[in-house]
Amino acid sequence: MEQPVIIADPEIMNGMPCFRGTRVPFKNLIDYIEGGHSLGEFLGQFPTVEREVAIQALEEAKDSLLARIA
Repeated sequence: MEQPVIIADPEIMNGMPCFRGTRVPFKNLIDYIEGGHSLGEFLGQFPTVEREVAIQALEEAKDSLLARIA
């Protein structure tokens, strides 16, 4: 199994869930999408996050939500 792309480390951004290897909170991606912005716009603002990583993070979030409500 691949390592999760979102991690929560108390030493990084006070434990806020961030993209692995960055200081970019996952919440930023959700906020962009909720605000009607595209994934491309998010990636343009946060170039340390790769497209594949952002997509995997969204898939992990989806799987987690579906597991909780199933």
